[in-house]
Amino acid sequence: MKLEDYEWQSEFAISHRAEGRAQGEAKALLLMLEARGLRVPEDVRRRVEGCTDLEQIERWIQRAVSADTAEDLFS
Repeated sequence: MKLEDYEWQSEFAISHRAEGRAQGEAKALLLMLEARGLRVPEDVRRRVEGCTDLEQIERWIQRAVSADTAEDLFS
């Protein structure tokens, strides 16, 4: 059985899998900002890395495409 086809059963596994996905999305978001040449202040980095809400991170990713500053993610 392939791991991607496996259906996680326990609450522990489900929450840790979602947590890992949020961490990956947050890292990608920060890399995107840096690739665009935007300075990422420590407070922005902490807020993004501390977020576990995938929908919120996805909204920030959409904003990151046209943001003039990293702080614009939150406006």
